[in-house]
Amino acid sequence: MGVGLAVLNKVAGAPLLDRLGLRKPVENAVYQATRTGFKTAGAAGRRFAAARAESGSGPTRLPSAGSPDLFDLTPTEEQSLITGAVRDFAARELRPAAAEADETCHAPDRLVRTAANSQGLALLGIPGELGGAGAERSTVTNVLVAEALAHGDLGLAVALLAPAAVSTAISLWGDEQQQSTYLPAFVGDNPPTAALAVLEPTALFDPFALRTTARRSAGGYVLSGTKSLVPNAAAAELFIVAADLHGSGPALFLVEAGGTGLSIEAEPSMGLRAANLGRVLLDGVVVAESALIGGASAEDRARAYTECIRLSRLGWSALSLGTCQAVLDYVIGYVNERIAFGEPVSNRQSVAFMVANIGIELEGMRLATYRAASLAEQGRPHARQVALARRLCAEYCMKIGSDGVQLLGGHGFVKEHPVERWYRDLRAIAVMEGAVLV
Repeated sequence: MGVGLAVLNKVAGAPLLDRLGLRKPVENAVYQATRTGFKTAGAAGRRFAAARAESGSGPTRLPSAGSPDLFDLTPTEEQSLITGAVRDFAARELRPAAAEADETCHAPDRLVRTAANSQGLALLGIPGELGGAGAERSTVTNVLVAEALAHGDLGLAVALLAPAAVSTAISLWGDEQQQSTYLPAFVGDNPPTAALAVLEPTALFDPFALRTTARRSAGGYVLSGTKSLVPNAAAAELFIVAADLHGSGPALFLVEAGGTGLSIEAEPSMGLRAANLGRVLLDGVVVAESALIGGASAEDRARAYTECIRLSRLGWSALSLGTCQAVLDYVIGYVNERIAFGEPVSNRQSVAFMVANIGIELEGMRLATYRAASLAEQGRPHARQVALARRLCAEYCMKIGSDGVQLLGGHGFVKEHPVERWYRDLRAIAVMEGAVLV
């Protein structure tokens, strides 16, 4: 189709449509474009230019957090204030907008702007010296924020957190030039739409066996392949793309949208529809040598890529916690109020035990995720803890979603109640890679 979804969304948001009575037809066009598929060039318009930096000063990194004397995962006062504000935002803004966003496959522009500017989601992982809000590694805080957002809606949470994945990756592994070129845009008044593209449309995808390739050319690299389920793909101005660098292994590349050979296709999905997922097609996309992230040596790049995958999986674990908590909160109220045979259905042991199991499983998922985040924040080895958290969350979040639908009976099958959407969204936790980063 000749018209991209990004353009249609801008048109759909114009106040003039209400005066002309054209809002419904245009919104329907947006929905149909997403449902049936589209292909368009990547978003263009923004040009990233390097800011002047002190020569030879090197990239700015956030220091690791200090190790506590006692093992304690209780949020600090500062973390409680941050997550409290995000939780209020999710309840006030995300939850009411979730059903329509799921139907239209689009996160409202107003929510995106509010999350970027008022909530400052992209600032937490950027060092204060570069204009961000970070003083030290804040993996635990980022996990708590992701959990709070997902309690409002998982699809919208992914859409709002996607740009922060890119800014965090540049802060963690970008060199001085990359930081001075791209991070000023993220701390400005109009942060760019960006996405971390790792997943590929292959069965049993392995992020360490990529089919997207990068080969060296004169003065840069040529990228070819397809990235799948990329949030905000049609509107993204900047991507970090995972590709197999010939002779070196998986690596991360900065790719600006709008370049020759880069195009976007819609990818309608069962869940995470509000994240506006799409495929990024790379057909001989040429990037400069400075686009390679992770360091000068193959060993440094391998460490950066491995850490990226771990922190992404930790992010998806955090998102699952918020939505599973939403399921638990909703079904407790429902089973206590639903009367059958003259009494609440919660009086039945089978119902009560199922609700109790959701709470037990959720607490195990939360403990494993927080523990992994705490170790990552301190710069300590955390591969095993991330693997455990990912395994627990991938298995039990799908069970919790299914149990939530089951507890509502026939009401769990209809869109009148949000549990059917949460069930569809939670199915994504086990298959997604990239997209978010803590």
